[in-house]
Amino acid sequence: MARKFLISRIALAVALGGGMAVAVAPVASAKEAKPKSDAKYSDAFIKAAGPIEKAINAATSSLPQGAGAEAFPAAKSSIDTALGGNGKAAIEAAMPSATTPDDKMAMGQFARTYGVLSQDLAFKQRGVTMMIESGKLPATSLGATYFDAGVNAFNLKDYATAATYLKQAKDAGYQDPQNQLDLILSESYKRGNNPEAAMDMAKADVEAAKAKGVAPSESALRNVLQQAYNAKQLDTSADYAAMLAQYYPSPATWNISTSIVRQLGSFEKSDNLDLMRLMFLTGGMKDKRDYFEYLSNADPRAYPGEALKVMDAGLAKGMLTQAEVGQDRASSATRIAADKASFAATERDATKPGATAAQIMSAADVFLSYEQYAKAEQLFQTALTKPGVDTNKANLRLGMAQTMQGKTAEAKASFAKVTDKRSSIAKLWAAYAASKGTPAG
Repeated sequence: MARKFLISRIALAVALGGGMAVAVAPVASAKEAKPKSDAKYSDAFIKAAGPIEKAINAATSSLPQGAGAEAFPAAKSSIDTALGGNGKAAIEAAMPSATTPDDKMAMGQFARTYGVLSQDLAFKQRGVTMMIESGKLPATSLGATYFDAGVNAFNLKDYATAATYLKQAKDAGYQDPQNQLDLILSESYKRGNNPEAAMDMAKADVEAAKAKGVAPSESALRNVLQQAYNAKQLDTSADYAAMLAQYYPSPATWNISTSIVRQLGSFEKSDNLDLMRLMFLTGGMKDKRDYFEYLSNADPRAYPGEALKVMDAGLAKGMLTQAEVGQDRASSATRIAADKASFAATERDATKPGATAAQIMSAADVFLSYEQYAKAEQLFQTALTKPGVDTNKANLRLGMAQTMQGKTAEAKASFAKVTDKRSSIAKLWAAYAASKGTPAG
């Protein structure tokens, strides 16, 4: 069964936790709060802002270096006392006096600083917004300030505004220290009922990386894969599942990629078998259900050697018990000798001039199951010359046999010829071939 969330809730919580630190920790220094000599302030603002500037400078200059939230209440109290008991009300009363761009920039800094110290996120956001709208922010600070505003808006549950500011931060080339901007932006789109934008963003990031000849970020791949999966788009899901597994191969990513394709594809057992083979090969088998599904597809009566291999692996890993598979294991083991004894006759019959496509495919499947990949490859190629052959299945399994021999280029060409629903399976096998390029150990 495919895991529902490709981006974990824990990762998102960590991202927003980091974002909140960015959102509430910075405090304007006395230098930042003090008007610059070359700035153009209105007389009304200078008069109204004078006491506010003095109170904030005194409070922030008394904060020790690297002070955290535990020091903020005392600084807030100091400002409140200096401004008649309510610093927020005093700043709000002075806001209308800010009419020039420099007025608004300075007033925004005051409001932002007081919002930080009072832990009033909405008021802090008013200040950050004033700073942005003033047009006086240095170019070097724009990206970080957009990000600050975006995280503020996200935590205020204003997701459309969050997406707007975070997109501006991204476009400005900014990246937060925790590298979580894309994650929060994507989540803003989704919570703001705009999943298409989340998918488009992730797709654009992937395509940009590919154009540069570098691996797309794992978060971008997971984002777009999540959206494609939610939309139940098999082809698109297969594309990005393949990229995720190719660029970031691990048992966990292979489990995700194969699980999504097999769930959305709802394949017949004979086709699903090829997905289970890939999941087993890449270490993606995670639980008892995976092993039983593989065994259901690779019927021990049809493929005893393969079934025995899967049962033994499940038993060794504690995923299966003797009580569950002991009888099937014993039955499979007794069939293997007879199977192997018939290999020569099977191959001979399949290579006779009058052999049908069905006979040849059946023989090729036997050799593929027993990991005799060179013989399987030859027979699949022969089957493709016969009338009535299922070309999609033959090309898929031909590519599998070639992959297992390290014939990456040939396998890629074979997988590309699979054009029906099984093309999603072929994409994953092609990704495996591309990620390995050498025979499996």
